[in-house]
Amino acid sequence: MLDDTAVTAYLDRISAPRPAGATLDALRRLQERHLLSVPFENLGYHLGEDIHMDERVVDKIVGRRRGGGCYEVNPALGLLLRSLGYEVSIMPGRVWIHGELTPPLCHLTLKVRAGGHALLVDVGFGRNSRHPLSLETDAEQPDPHGTFRVQSADDGGIDVLLDGTALYRVYDIPCTVADFGPTLWWYRTAPDSPFLQNLFCSMPTETGRVTLKEDRFTLVDGDLREKRQVTDARELLETYEKWFGIKLDRLPVKAAPTTTAPMSFD
Repeated sequence: MLDDTAVTAYLDRISAPRPAGATLDALRRLQERHLLSVPFENLGYHLGEDIHMDERVVDKIVGRRRGGGCYEVNPALGLLLRSLGYEVSIMPGRVWIHGELTPPLCHLTLKVRAGGHALLVDVGFGRNSRHPLSLETDAEQPDPHGTFRVQSADDGGIDVLLDGTALYRVYDIPCTVADFGPTLWWYRTAPDSPFLQNLFCSMPTETGRVTLKEDRFTLVDGDLREKRQVTDARELLETYEKWFGIKLDRLPVKAAPTTTAPMSFD
């Protein structure tokens, strides 16, 4: 749980008003503001930083105005939501890549109860919904980021689909953040870890998305698309600050690639 000062600072970070209660409408607003304010990024993996999944990640997001991967931003949002009165639990997941599922615990999402309903909340996946998804229907759920569905899988999991394509599978089973420790170690140390093989920072906007993947900048704004390469070090630092609000004193250095084909979660 966060104290009142930390809650206020977190809400200021994402430009969200303090909700009067733990309602569904407030949850929709909180998820949306989090996605539009906190980048999905893995810079820490290439800056030699420690990756935390406990309350220390709140300081990274709020105090240092950074973002993170699913192991960081979803637990942080979970702390905020619990402090605001929501019932929150962790759902482990597996990512669909090239028609196959990754091993268990490769993705971390939240199950949140609001207004008597169970909802999937995820701000740590490159193509997640902008608003919470109902876990109580397999009908299509329109969202600013596309048409989503959540449907039962044959192994007891729940597949999340975007425009008919399976993104990941979550499991509604008892789980804690500590259970992800071994997988985080693998992400941090394995040469073929997707977080070491890829360097990215991405965030949706009101009308599109902005992404910096190594030195390749992409801006999508409605029907417009801009792509360019940013090779100057100072310009790269300025791009991180201008588009993502991230102030760095040095550029992340990408881990050396291996012969293993990298996976991509964005």
